[in-house]
Amino acid sequence: MSEGSRGVGRAAAIAAAAALTVLVAGLVLGGSVNEQVVPGLALGDAGAVTRWGLPVSRAVAHLASALTVGALLAAAALLPLTGGGRGRDAGLGPDAIGYVRAASWCAAAWAAAAAATLVFTVADLLGKPVGEVVTGNELSGYVGTLPQGTAMMIVVLLAVVVALLARTTESPAGALGLLALAGIALLPPSLTGHAASEGNHAVAVTAVALHVAAVAPWVGGLALTGAHALLRRDRLPVMAERFSRMALWCFVIVGASGIANVIVQLPDPAELVGTEYGRLALGKIVLFAVLGWFGWWHRGRTLTDLADGRPRAFARFATAEAAVMAAATGLAVALARTGPPPPTESETAVRALLGFDMPPPVTPGRLASLWTFDLFFAVLALALGGLYLAAVVRLRRRGDSWSLVRTAFWFTGVLSLVIVTQTGVARYAPVLFSVHMAQHMVLNMLTPIFLVVGAPLTLALRALKPVRVRGDRGPREWLTAALHSRYAAFMGHPAIATILFVASTFVLYFTSLFEAAMRNHLGHIAMTVHFLAAGGLFFWVLLGVDPAPHRLPYPARLLLLFVTMPFHAFFGIAIMNLGEPLAAGWYTAVDPPWGTTILKDQHTGGALAWGFGEIPTFIVLLVLAFQWYFDDRRRARRLDRRADRAARGEGRPEDDDLAVYNARLAKLAERDARERRGGPRS
Repeated sequence: MSEGSRGVGRAAAIAAAAALTVLVAGLVLGGSVNEQVVPGLALGDAGAVTRWGLPVSRAVAHLASALTVGALLAAAALLPLTGGGRGRDAGLGPDAIGYVRAASWCAAAWAAAAAATLVFTVADLLGKPVGEVVTGNELSGYVGTLPQGTAMMIVVLLAVVVALLARTTESPAGALGLLALAGIALLPPSLTGHAASEGNHAVAVTAVALHVAAVAPWVGGLALTGAHALLRRDRLPVMAERFSRMALWCFVIVGASGIANVIVQLPDPAELVGTEYGRLALGKIVLFAVLGWFGWWHRGRTLTDLADGRPRAFARFATAEAAVMAAATGLAVALARTGPPPPTESETAVRALLGFDMPPPVTPGRLASLWTFDLFFAVLALALGGLYLAAVVRLRRRGDSWSLVRTAFWFTGVLSLVIVTQTGVARYAPVLFSVHMAQHMVLNMLTPIFLVVGAPLTLALRALKPVRVRGDRGPREWLTAALHSRYAAFMGHPAIATILFVASTFVLYFTSLFEAAMRNHLGHIAMTVHFLAAGGLFFWVLLGVDPAPHRLPYPARLLLLFVTMPFHAFFGIAIMNLGEPLAAGWYTAVDPPWGTTILKDQHTGGALAWGFGEIPTFIVLLVLAFQWYFDDRRRARRLDRRADRAARGEGRPEDDDLAVYNARLAKLAERDARERRGGPRS
């Protein structure tokens, strides 16, 4: 085993001891390990082995997953690249490769703990001893029929894949891909617990997903940063500084998502001290506050100790903080084993499906005023607006300019996203197909236009600072590598973008995918994000503001626009001619008593899809006309400069473009060099 793996093992041992200690205390105080047999039910008690084994295996799985994510994060992002090659060809250094190998062992432990959790969960649900479950056929039936079983099996498979691939991965892109795969594997178990069964599951599920996605890199990154024995001392300050910046955002996300989840689970503040679930949640809040103090101390003291050449002070403090984080993880597992207090309001079939009661009859005023809070899209809109604004401010502070027109386009797109996901449109969209179709058209054909014309990639490339060490990769370098990757070249091909934009709509609505997405909150989010992403990809190719692997001439862009847009009209006509309703099971279950018939409402939605295409077509034509006009003006000025140089005998006309291009490259290289030296950018 490598030195990196031994360092990770020491960090894991300390974290596991803290987590298991708090886990046992939480289980005893919450009463989750007491024998519970409900009179009148045929199911019995699964036994002490299951009562203790299930939470312990979950805690081990949580810690192993966090260490897996932390090790891959350290290799892909926290450590500077020191392997051979330059730029895109730079490889992982010995320290980073040690982390990737350590991730393999952690992922193997994660897979084993997840498999044990699966077995214990089946035994707990059936009320049978573990031996009977293992030797019987209940396990396979549980995996295939219940969401919890399917979720755990997905985790096992993904963790095994990460463990196997991490044995041979030695490139930054490979480490980043494994990190993404491990991040996906974090989500399924958390999204099939208490949150999925809550009345307001739209907020609860998103809050849990954000919580888990922020906790894992925070816990794992700190544990791996503290295990500094595998690092050379000159690498540790860089790693700690990068982790500190990331940890601040993780702290904010964990705090906000945790508060949202507590509000959903415990709407009455008195339940925080009056119920076992509330007291465990209160303990977790206290540990979170302690972690906030640790983070403040890190930024103010221990990073300074590192800069002064005292890494041991940082390592001791980081180890203590990792132990507190692991204790919070153990408390979270105990919290998951403790049922929240029952809701005070009566649960209806519509509320169980929608997450809220049936809205009143739809009117234009209610569409505008009956606001609903969708946490996922609220966070998305906040991130899009905040990051864009921060980039513009950074450019202006260093004296560079940025177009106000592009800024206005971007925030118009963000505003349209908020309107269709946070107002009454989002409340009526699950109930009325016509409102859903209006939401779809805006997200797929209107919002992406404004976002693309805002040129976010160009802004990011200008605002992000280059890394200080030549050959390393920071956000700017990763973005550049992504834009030049084979994947971007494939997805950015006009044919692929057009097929996704057009065909995915027909595939979604004329198969069972649509009803499946409407019945599952995560499926609904995936469907909505797909609308936005497919539209963004198509208009990125069509409008061509940001750097793209394929640049179409303006006549070809107009041809592509006029060839593509009629397909959405054909889609609307197909909906209008349906004799049977789409997703009949879903719309029958949520059919409002004040509405029209399901089929007539869907015909109205088809009419909206048929007529809506004129609006984005008109906007795109205007944008293309202005782009074409200004492009011709730039070309005319370039030709005039070339003719003037030729008339004065100052070199060959064909050298003008090359000279301008070389001067621009020289200026960019000089500015990047000043950035690496810490000087101001001109």
